[in-house]
Amino acid sequence: MKIAISSDHGGNNLRREIMELLDELQIQYEDFGPQTTDSVDYPDFAKPVAEGVASGEFERGILICGTGIGMSIAANKVKGIRCALVHDVFSAKATRNHNDSNILAMGERVIGPGLAREIVSTWLNTDFEGGRHTRRVEKISKLED
Repeated sequence: MKIAISSDHGGNNLRREIMELLDELQIQYEDFGPQTTDSVDYPDFAKPVAEGVASGEFERGILICGTGIGMSIAANKVKGIRCALVHDVFSAKATRNHNDSNILAMGERVIGPGLAREIVSTWLNTDFEGGRHTRRVEKISKLED
């Protein structure tokens, strides 16, 4: 599995924490930054991750900002992206099982690093159930046309 990861200035610390987790899990990833603590615009950092996932270059993506809201809205503007804003383990599992989410968004100002690690681990290790959920995901894709 290859992951694309990015944040804005409000998610820098949590992004670094998640990259440490990915290293521990021996999961390959590409960091799209930012490499500064200066204020940046989250759409500029959501876009390359979303485009990389949509193109198939990356299997999944992780986006982090202060709340996760801006990143998730921006990512979901890219065709083929199903970005889920998640701040609990149950939702992390459900969004993979039922929605086949391909990008996870989180907010550094909302959750701590321990919970974020658990969310990411759950999300990465949960498969899409398919079945009746496939029809629903296909209907989501048709909304993009």
